[in-house]
Amino acid sequence: MIDYLYLGLYRIFGGLLRIMPRSGVIIMMRLLARFAHAISPKHRRTIATNLEIAFPHQLSANEKKKIGIGAFTNLLDTTLGIIERDGMAKEEVIQNVTFEGEAILQAYRDAGKKVILITGHQGNWELLSQAIAIKFDLTLVGVGRKLDSDLMDKILKANRERFNVEMVYKKGAMKGCIKALNQNKVVGILVDQSIRLSQSITVQFFGKPATHTPLASILSRKFGVDLIPAFISTNDYIHYHITIHDPIKTIKTNDHEEDLKRLTQAQADVMEQVIREHPNEWFWMHKRWKRLNEGLYE
Repeated sequence: MIDYLYLGLYRIFGGLLRIMPRSGVIIMMRLLARFAHAISPKHRRTIATNLEIAFPHQLSANEKKKIGIGAFTNLLDTTLGIIERDGMAKEEVIQNVTFEGEAILQAYRDAGKKVILITGHQGNWELLSQAIAIKFDLTLVGVGRKLDSDLMDKILKANRERFNVEMVYKKGAMKGCIKALNQNKVVGILVDQSIRLSQSITVQFFGKPATHTPLASILSRKFGVDLIPAFISTNDYIHYHITIHDPIKTIKTNDHEEDLKRLTQAQADVMEQVIREHPNEWFWMHKRWKRLNEGLYE
């Protein structure tokens, strides 16, 4: 029953997004973001704690509120964008997307080299994957969590695959990524969430220890694949800009653990840099530092 409730909401928003001008959608997103921020003291506390870690004694209460509302707006833009692009032509998806550093990725493609893209919950990350797949005419295999609703997961899967974006689920992600690389597909990995200590590598993130997924580092070292950071940003929720950064070169010495540590820290460093440049577009509602800092979010 709940599946059909989700489906109904999906179709309602789909209808609204088709008839509303983009300016109206943006106003709706900002109003909903303010409402969500106002009614969620739990998320406000998490956002405030995270911002104090990242920018200690640098932000006023009003600045923290503005960034928090921005984080909710960004999440809505990402979510509603999935619905809005359902049925769009590929050319329409990327008509307002510009690229910087595209020659970096194109050089790897032209040379027939395997590629692993790394990014995070920064900007409209769903649009990022689709735009890159369309722009470079490639198949991008992302790693994600299966939705609780089987019906909605099936719909989202079909939506992504229309734009050459496939998914492997976190359970079995390593096997799925290896298969994708062997098929010369591009693997995309979100690297900015807290994960279990037993499955992680510890990094310094904004000067504080945090857990970090080792998946990209393991694949890079094992198969000799460079990691290419790619991120998306917007100033107006109409025009989007994708920046492809210089690659993180693969490392393979006799010190396996040190290699993985260096590769993983490099990912954390570029993620931190991007967040500092566009703080209102990151997912601040996530308890990023919880695993290694007991009591931080109490």
